[in-house]
Amino acid sequence: MKLIILDRDGVINQDSDSFIKTPEEWIPLPGSLEAIARLNQAGYRVVVSTNQSGVGRGLFAMATLNAIHQKMHTSAQQVGADIDAVFFCPHTQDDNCDCRKPKSGMLLEIAKRFDINLRHENVVVVGDSLRDLQAGFVVGCAPYLVLTGKGQDTMSKGGLPPGTKVYADLAEVVEVLLSTDRTPPAPIETLS
Repeated sequence: MKLIILDRDGVINQDSDSFIKTPEEWIPLPGSLEAIARLNQAGYRVVVSTNQSGVGRGLFAMATLNAIHQKMHTSAQQVGADIDAVFFCPHTQDDNCDCRKPKSGMLLEIAKRFDINLRHENVVVVGDSLRDLQAGFVVGCAPYLVLTGKGQDTMSKGGLPPGTKVYADLAEVVEVLLSTDRTPPAPIETLS
């Protein structure tokens, strides 16, 4: 099985320092949903793994988070894309849970649900923040940083996991993953 794990805010949709608190605030990044459709057409299962501490902080209710995710699913389906599952952590950092990235609890749950060995199946994790990449790296996923969302700041701060590939956005990541008989775009940077 081909599986890719995507962070939500800053990878699929616009990010906000004040959180995405309503369905109206959830706005897809240009080309992101079409990139997911291309992954689907190539046989990839697409899973979202997202920290949503706004629930734990009381900024929005679980019903609102569900409505935001429904908008994401509907918007994806309108361009022929399918998101197989959304895993989220509703906790704050103070809760010290195992599911909040950079801890890898959510990714281990994904592995269990899809009955896949993340390390041996070359699963890619795509994120715009260091914690996204760290969560994936420790369980054996290939880390891909996108420069959308918080990606520029993440790259400039450094400290990325070894082997992190850096691309402009999700569409470029997908182009690289799907290129077979042509030369893919070179990463902006690959850390060793």
